[in-house]
Amino acid sequence: MAKRDYYEILGVSKNASDDEIKKAYRRLAVQHHPDKEGGNEDKFKEISEAYEVLKDGSKRQRYDQFGHAGVGGNNGGPQGGNPFEGFGGFGGQNVHFDFGDGGLGDIFGQFFGGGGGRQAPRRGRDVEVSLQLSFEEAVFGVEEKIDLELNDQCTHCKGTTVEPGYSMKTCPTCQGAGQVNRVMNTIFGPIRQATTCETCGGSGKVPEKVCSVCHGSGVERRKKTISLKVPAGIDDGATIRLSGYGEAIGKGEKGDLYVHIKVKAHKKFTREGDIILSEQHISMPQAALGTEIDVETVDGKIRMKVPAGTQSGTDFKLSGHGVPHHRSNARGPHIISIIVDTPTKLTKKQKAMLEEFQSDKKFTVF
Repeated sequence: MAKRDYYEILGVSKNASDDEIKKAYRRLAVQHHPDKEGGNEDKFKEISEAYEVLKDGSKRQRYDQFGHAGVGGNNGGPQGGNPFEGFGGFGGQNVHFDFGDGGLGDIFGQFFGGGGGRQAPRRGRDVEVSLQLSFEEAVFGVEEKIDLELNDQCTHCKGTTVEPGYSMKTCPTCQGAGQVNRVMNTIFGPIRQATTCETCGGSGKVPEKVCSVCHGSGVERRKKTISLKVPAGIDDGATIRLSGYGEAIGKGEKGDLYVHIKVKAHKKFTREGDIILSEQHISMPQAALGTEIDVETVDGKIRMKVPAGTQSGTDFKLSGHGVPHHRSNARGPHIISIIVDTPTKLTKKQKAMLEEFQSDKKFTVF
Protein backbone atom coordinates (compact mmCIF):
# COMPACT_ATOMS: atom_id res chain seq x y z
CA MET A 1 0.00 0.00 0.00
CA ALA A 2 1.46 3.37 -1.07
CA LYS A 3 2.27 5.89 1.63
CA ARG A 4 0.25 9.11 1.78
CA ASP A 5 1.89 12.41 1.01
CA TYR A 6 3.36 13.93 4.21
CA TYR A 7 2.04 17.41 3.40
CA GLU A 8 -1.44 15.96 2.86
CA ILE A 9 -1.26 14.12 6.19
CA LEU A 10 -0.55 17.37 8.07
CA GLY A 11 -2.99 19.36 5.94
CA VAL A 12 -0.45 21.97 4.83
CA SER A 13 0.84 23.13 1.45
CA LYS A 14 4.29 22.29 0.12
CA ASN A 15 5.26 25.91 0.67
CA ALA A 16 4.23 25.86 4.33
CA SER A 17 6.61 27.52 6.79
CA ASP A 18 8.25 25.63 9.65
CA ASP A 19 5.88 27.38 12.07
CA GLU A 20 2.81 26.32 10.05
CA ILE A 21 4.04 22.73 9.98
CA LYS A 22 4.68 22.75 13.71
CA LYS A 23 1.24 24.16 14.55
CA ALA A 24 -0.49 21.69 12.21
CA TYR A 25 1.30 18.81 13.88
CA ARG A 26 0.49 19.97 17.39
CA ARG A 27 -3.21 20.39 16.53
CA LEU A 28 -3.49 16.94 14.89
CA ALA A 29 -1.39 15.20 17.55
CA VAL A 30 -3.71 16.40 20.28
CA GLN A 31 -6.78 15.46 18.22
CA HIS A 32 -5.69 11.89 17.42
CA HIS A 33 -3.60 11.02 20.49
CA PRO A 34 -4.26 7.31 21.29
CA ASP A 35 -4.62 7.96 25.02
CA LYS A 36 -7.37 10.50 24.37
CA GLU A 37 -11.01 9.52 24.05
CA GLY A 38 -11.74 9.15 20.35
CA GLY A 39 -8.02 9.07 19.49
CA ASN A 40 -6.58 6.97 16.69
CA GLU A 41 -3.17 5.31 17.19
CA ASP A 42 -2.58 4.66 13.47
CA LYS A 43 -3.31 8.28 12.54
CA PHE A 44 -1.15 9.50 15.42
CA LYS A 45 1.80 7.42 14.17
CA GLU A 46 1.22 8.63 10.61
CA ILE A 47 1.15 12.27 11.77
CA SER A 48 4.31 11.81 13.86
CA GLU A 49 6.15 10.18 10.96
CA ALA A 50 5.24 13.03 8.62
CA TYR A 51 6.31 15.67 11.15
CA GLU A 52 9.66 13.97 11.86
CA VAL A 53 10.54 14.40 8.20
CA LEU A 54 9.07 17.83 7.45
CA LYS A 55 10.45 19.53 10.59
CA ASP A 56 14.01 18.64 9.53
CA GLY A 57 15.29 20.92 6.77
CA SER A 58 17.60 18.36 5.13
CA LYS A 59 15.06 15.53 5.33
CA ARG A 60 12.36 17.79 3.95
CA GLN A 61 14.59 18.75 1.03
CA ARG A 62 15.26 15.08 0.21
CA TYR A 63 11.57 14.29 0.50
CA ASP A 64 10.62 17.15 -1.83
CA GLN A 65 13.15 15.89 -4.38
CA PHE A 66 12.80 12.10 -4.14
CA GLY A 67 9.57 11.47 -2.21
CA HIS A 68 9.41 8.69 0.37
CA ALA A 69 12.46 6.97 -1.17
CA GLY A 70 14.60 9.96 -0.22
CA VAL A 71 13.92 9.53 3.50
CA GLY A 72 13.94 5.73 3.70
CA GLY A 73 10.16 5.44 3.47
CA ASN A 74 9.87 3.57 0.14
CA ASN A 75 8.17 0.23 0.19
CA GLY A 76 10.66 -1.37 -2.16
CA GLY A 77 13.51 -1.55 0.31
CA PRO A 78 16.80 0.36 0.33
CA GLN A 79 18.12 1.93 -2.84
CA GLY A 80 21.83 1.99 -2.04
CA GLY A 81 23.96 2.85 0.98
CA ASN A 82 23.97 0.22 3.68
CA PRO A 83 22.89 -3.08 2.06
CA PHE A 84 21.23 -4.23 5.28
CA GLU A 85 19.27 -1.00 5.77
CA GLY A 86 15.84 -2.44 4.97
CA PHE A 87 15.90 -5.01 7.74
CA GLY A 88 14.43 -3.03 10.62
CA GLY A 89 14.13 -5.95 12.99
CA PHE A 90 11.56 -8.21 14.53
CA GLY A 91 9.01 -6.91 17.00
CA GLY A 92 10.56 -3.45 16.88
CA GLN A 93 14.08 -4.63 17.70
CA ASN A 94 17.00 -3.97 15.41
CA VAL A 95 18.78 -6.91 13.84
CA HIS A 96 22.57 -6.69 13.98
CA PHE A 97 24.60 -8.67 11.45
CA ASP A 98 27.84 -10.08 12.89
CA PHE A 99 30.25 -12.20 10.88
CA GLY A 100 32.29 -12.99 14.03
CA ASP A 101 34.75 -15.90 14.35
CA GLY A 102 34.70 -18.22 11.40
CA GLY A 103 33.22 -15.60 9.07
CA LEU A 104 34.57 -14.22 5.81
CA GLY A 105 37.20 -12.12 7.55
CA ASP A 106 38.75 -15.19 9.18
CA ILE A 107 38.73 -17.19 5.94
CA PHE A 108 40.62 -14.54 3.98
CA GLY A 109 42.88 -13.84 6.94
CA GLN A 110 43.89 -17.49 7.15
CA PHE A 111 44.62 -17.71 3.44
CA PHE A 112 46.62 -14.48 3.24
CA GLY A 113 48.63 -14.39 6.43
CA GLY A 114 46.14 -13.22 9.05
CA GLY A 115 45.70 -16.53 10.87
CA GLY A 116 48.76 -16.32 13.07
CA GLY A 117 47.95 -13.05 14.81
CA ARG A 118 47.20 -12.53 18.46
CA GLN A 119 43.77 -13.72 19.57
CA ALA A 120 41.28 -11.06 20.56
CA PRO A 121 40.11 -11.22 24.20
CA ARG A 122 37.16 -13.50 24.75
CA ARG A 123 34.05 -11.51 25.50
CA GLY A 124 30.51 -12.38 26.55
CA ARG A 125 27.45 -11.43 24.56
CA ASP A 126 25.87 -7.98 24.81
CA VAL A 127 22.32 -7.84 26.20
CA GLU A 128 19.58 -5.48 25.00
CA VAL A 129 16.43 -4.59 26.94
CA SER A 130 13.69 -1.98 26.60
CA LEU A 131 12.55 0.27 29.43
CA GLN A 132 9.29 2.22 29.23
CA LEU A 133 8.99 5.50 31.11
CA SER A 134 6.18 7.94 31.64
CA PHE A 135 6.52 11.45 30.21
CA GLU A 136 7.22 12.88 33.68
CA GLU A 137 9.84 10.19 34.50
CA ALA A 138 11.71 11.08 31.31
CA VAL A 139 11.61 14.78 32.22
CA PHE A 140 12.73 14.49 35.85
CA GLY A 141 14.72 11.24 35.77
CA VAL A 142 14.01 8.09 37.75
CA GLU A 143 15.72 5.08 39.31
CA GLU A 144 14.44 1.80 37.89
CA LYS A 145 15.01 -1.87 38.66
CA ILE A 146 15.75 -4.08 35.65
CA ASP A 147 15.26 -7.84 35.93
CA LEU A 148 17.56 -9.97 33.79
CA GLU A 149 18.11 -13.66 33.15
CA LEU A 150 21.52 -14.29 31.63
CA ASN A 151 24.78 -16.19 31.77
CA ASP A 152 26.64 -14.81 34.79
CA GLN A 153 30.00 -15.69 36.27
CA CYS A 154 30.09 -19.08 37.99
CA THR A 155 30.10 -18.51 41.75
CA HIS A 156 32.01 -21.78 42.37
CA CYS A 157 35.07 -21.22 40.16
CA LYS A 158 34.76 -17.40 39.72
CA GLY A 159 34.78 -17.87 35.96
CA THR A 160 38.17 -19.61 35.83
CA THR A 161 36.57 -22.96 34.72
CA VAL A 162 38.88 -24.75 37.22
CA GLU A 163 37.63 -26.72 40.23
CA PRO A 164 38.78 -24.85 43.38
CA GLY A 165 41.98 -26.44 44.73
CA TYR A 166 43.26 -27.29 41.26
CA SER A 167 45.24 -25.23 38.75
CA MET A 168 45.75 -24.89 35.01
CA LYS A 169 48.14 -27.09 33.02
CA THR A 170 49.68 -26.88 29.54
CA CYS A 171 47.27 -27.87 26.79
CA PRO A 172 48.23 -31.33 25.49
CA THR A 173 46.87 -30.58 22.01
CA CYS A 174 48.84 -27.42 21.12
CA GLN A 175 51.59 -27.81 23.74
CA GLY A 176 50.82 -24.34 25.07
CA ALA A 177 51.05 -22.53 21.73
CA GLY A 178 47.33 -21.81 21.56
CA GLN A 179 47.34 -22.74 17.86
CA VAL A 180 47.57 -25.87 15.77
CA ASN A 181 48.83 -26.18 12.20
CA ARG A 182 47.05 -28.05 9.45
CA VAL A 183 47.34 -28.32 5.70
CA MET A 184 44.41 -27.39 3.46
CA ASN A 185 44.15 -28.39 -0.19
CA THR A 186 42.90 -25.39 -2.16
CA ILE A 187 42.78 -24.28 -5.79
CA PHE A 188 46.14 -22.61 -5.09
CA GLY A 189 47.63 -25.89 -3.92
CA PRO A 190 48.38 -27.05 -0.35
CA ILE A 191 48.30 -24.20 2.16
CA ARG A 192 49.59 -24.53 5.72
CA GLN A 193 47.12 -22.91 8.06
CA ALA A 194 47.44 -21.90 11.73
CA THR A 195 44.11 -22.13 13.57
CA THR A 196 43.02 -21.58 17.14
CA CYS A 197 43.33 -24.69 19.27
CA GLU A 198 39.85 -26.03 19.94
CA THR A 199 40.92 -27.74 23.17
CA CYS A 200 42.12 -24.65 25.04
CA GLY A 201 40.42 -21.94 22.97
CA GLY A 202 43.78 -20.31 22.21
CA SER A 203 44.92 -19.80 25.81
CA GLY A 204 47.45 -22.66 25.78
CA LYS A 205 46.17 -23.84 29.17
CA VAL A 206 43.48 -26.29 30.30
CA PRO A 207 42.17 -27.08 33.80
CA GLU A 208 43.67 -29.94 35.74
CA LYS A 209 40.05 -30.57 36.75
CA VAL A 210 37.07 -28.71 35.34
CA CYS A 211 34.64 -26.95 37.67
CA SER A 212 32.06 -29.36 39.03
CA VAL A 213 29.30 -26.72 38.92
CA CYS A 214 29.67 -25.08 35.49
CA HIS A 215 31.48 -28.07 33.92
CA GLY A 216 34.20 -25.87 32.51
CA SER A 217 32.02 -23.17 30.92
CA GLY A 218 32.82 -20.59 33.61
CA VAL A 219 29.20 -19.35 33.70
CA GLU A 220 25.85 -20.09 35.31
CA ARG A 221 22.38 -19.14 34.12
CA ARG A 222 20.75 -16.99 36.75
CA LYS A 223 18.31 -14.17 37.39
CA LYS A 224 19.60 -10.86 38.65
CA THR A 225 18.25 -7.35 39.25
CA ILE A 226 20.21 -4.20 38.58
CA SER A 227 19.42 -0.63 39.59
CA LEU A 228 19.57 1.97 36.82
CA LYS A 229 19.56 5.73 37.36
CA VAL A 230 17.89 7.28 34.32
CA PRO A 231 19.09 10.88 33.91
CA ALA A 232 16.63 13.76 33.79
CA GLY A 233 15.78 14.94 30.30
CA ILE A 234 16.27 11.62 28.52
CA ASP A 235 14.29 11.35 25.29
CA ASP A 236 12.35 8.62 23.56
CA GLY A 237 14.64 6.38 21.50
CA ALA A 238 17.77 7.04 23.60
CA THR A 239 20.01 4.13 24.60
CA ILE A 240 21.95 3.77 27.85
CA ARG A 241 25.04 1.53 27.77
CA LEU A 242 26.18 -0.19 30.97
CA SER A 243 29.67 -1.58 30.40
CA GLY A 244 30.27 -5.03 31.88
CA TYR A 245 26.62 -5.75 32.71
CA GLY A 246 26.05 -8.16 29.82
CA GLU A 247 26.59 -11.92 29.68
CA ALA A 248 29.72 -13.51 31.16
CA ILE A 249 32.01 -15.97 29.41
CA GLY A 250 34.58 -18.35 30.83
CA LYS A 251 38.08 -16.84 31.08
CA GLY A 252 36.92 -13.66 29.39
CA GLU A 253 35.26 -10.26 29.79
CA LYS A 254 31.58 -9.60 30.32
CA GLY A 255 29.56 -8.06 27.52
CA ASP A 256 27.63 -4.82 27.86
CA LEU A 257 23.99 -4.07 28.66
CA TYR A 258 22.11 -1.74 26.32
CA VAL A 259 18.89 -0.21 27.72
CA HIS A 260 16.65 1.24 24.99
CA ILE A 261 14.35 3.96 26.36
CA LYS A 262 10.71 4.18 25.31
CA VAL A 263 8.73 7.19 26.58
CA LYS A 264 4.95 6.86 26.75
CA ALA A 265 3.09 9.68 25.03
CA HIS A 266 1.34 12.20 27.28
CA LYS A 267 -2.33 13.08 26.88
CA LYS A 268 -1.72 16.84 26.92
CA PHE A 269 2.00 17.47 26.43
CA THR A 270 4.35 16.94 23.51
CA ARG A 271 8.07 17.54 23.43
CA GLU A 272 10.64 19.05 21.09
CA GLY A 273 14.12 18.76 22.57
CA ASP A 274 14.04 20.64 25.87
CA ILE A 275 10.74 22.38 25.04
CA ILE A 276 7.36 21.12 26.28
CA LEU A 277 4.33 22.08 24.20
CA SER A 278 0.63 22.12 25.02
CA GLU A 279 -2.61 23.85 24.02
CA GLN A 280 -5.06 25.82 26.14
CA HIS A 281 -8.62 26.59 25.00
CA ILE A 282 -10.31 29.86 25.98
CA SER A 283 -13.61 31.45 25.01
CA MET A 284 -14.02 34.31 22.57
CA PRO A 285 -14.99 36.82 25.33
CA GLN A 286 -11.93 35.78 27.36
CA ALA A 287 -9.70 36.40 24.33
CA ALA A 288 -11.29 39.78 23.66
CA LEU A 289 -11.40 41.05 27.22
CA GLY A 290 -8.33 39.30 28.66
CA THR A 291 -8.30 36.81 31.53
CA GLU A 292 -6.24 34.73 33.91
CA ILE A 293 -6.29 30.95 33.53
CA ASP A 294 -4.78 27.90 35.23
CA VAL A 295 -2.55 25.93 32.86
CA GLU A 296 -1.12 22.47 33.50
CA THR A 297 2.63 21.91 33.46
CA VAL A 298 4.86 19.02 34.60
CA ASP A 299 5.37 21.07 37.78
CA GLY A 300 1.63 21.36 38.46
CA LYS A 301 -0.92 24.08 37.69
CA ILE A 302 0.34 27.62 37.09
CA ARG A 303 -1.69 30.85 36.88
CA MET A 304 -1.12 32.59 33.55
CA LYS A 305 -2.34 35.97 32.34
CA VAL A 306 -3.87 36.20 28.86
CA PRO A 307 -3.95 39.83 27.69
CA ALA A 308 -6.97 41.40 25.98
CA GLY A 309 -7.09 40.92 22.22
CA THR A 310 -5.21 37.62 22.19
CA GLN A 311 -5.59 35.81 18.86
CA SER A 312 -6.05 32.09 18.37
CA GLY A 313 -2.67 30.43 17.80
CA THR A 314 -0.74 32.88 19.98
CA ASP A 315 2.08 31.20 21.94
CA PHE A 316 3.02 32.04 25.53
CA LYS A 317 6.33 30.94 27.04
CA LEU A 318 6.68 29.71 30.60
CA SER A 319 10.43 29.82 31.20
CA GLY A 320 12.01 27.08 33.29
CA HIS A 321 9.07 24.65 33.11
CA GLY A 322 10.35 22.49 30.25
CA VAL A 323 12.86 19.64 30.08
CA PRO A 324 16.21 19.80 31.97
CA HIS A 325 19.41 20.07 29.95
CA HIS A 326 21.64 16.99 30.24
CA ARG A 327 24.72 18.88 31.36
CA SER A 328 23.26 21.59 33.56
CA ASN A 329 20.47 22.29 36.00
CA ALA A 330 18.80 24.71 33.57
CA ARG A 331 15.46 23.76 32.02
CA GLY A 332 13.87 24.68 28.74
CA PRO A 333 10.53 26.50 28.45
CA HIS A 334 6.94 25.28 28.29
CA ILE A 335 5.12 26.81 25.32
CA ILE A 336 1.35 27.29 25.71
CA SER A 337 -0.54 27.72 22.42
CA ILE A 338 -3.87 29.52 22.88
CA ILE A 339 -6.88 28.20 20.97
CA VAL A 340 -9.87 30.57 20.90
CA ASP A 341 -13.14 28.62 20.73
CA THR A 342 -15.83 30.15 18.55
CA PRO A 343 -19.31 29.55 20.01
CA THR A 344 -21.60 27.35 17.90
CA LYS A 345 -24.85 27.80 19.86
CA LEU A 346 -25.99 31.30 20.75
CA THR A 347 -29.05 32.63 22.54
CA LYS A 348 -31.04 35.36 20.85
CA LYS A 349 -29.60 37.89 23.26
CA GLN A 350 -26.03 36.78 22.57
CA LYS A 351 -26.61 36.83 18.83
CA ALA A 352 -28.08 40.34 19.03
CA MET A 353 -25.10 41.57 21.03
CA LEU A 354 -22.66 40.16 18.47
CA GLU A 355 -24.62 41.68 15.60
CA GLU A 356 -24.56 45.03 17.35
CA PHE A 357 -20.84 44.66 17.91
CA GLN A 358 -20.31 43.76 14.27
CA SER A 359 -22.26 46.77 13.05
CA ASP A 360 -20.00 49.18 14.90
CA LYS A 361 -17.30 50.06 12.36
CA LYS A 362 -14.83 50.95 15.10
CA PHE A 363 -14.82 47.37 16.41
CA THR A 364 -15.03 45.14 13.38
CA VAL A 365 -11.82 43.38 14.42
CA PHE A 366 -10.76 42.41 17.96
